Amino acid sequence: MAFGQAEDPGLSISAQLDAVEYPAQREEMVQAAEDNGAPVDIINVLKSLPREEYASREDAMRDLAEAARRFASGGLRDDDGVNRDRRNIGRDAVEHAPEGHTRHP
Repeated sequence: MAFGQAEDPGLSISAQLDAVEYPAQREEMVQAAEDNGAPVDIINVLKSLPREEYASREDAMRDLAEAARRFASGGLRDDDGVNRDRRNIGRDAVEHAPEGHTRHP
């Protein structure tokens, strides 16, 4: 929110995902967002989804959440040289931590 103005919820990515029938192709999701006048940023995010087809809205939201999590971590590498992801997040909480400490991911 800026200067007392709120974002139009109809232009949110969630609303764009509600505008398609599932299962849906990624391209159908992009087309629906374009047809609804979604901002370019949302259209680009939908274009970058990893799967060609989504069985449900929840599947699409899961991939969007994963993309946001990876973006937030900045693609940082862990101790083993692998990008931070779900495969090693729990392990890193305890391995390689100083004696008597754990690292919270």
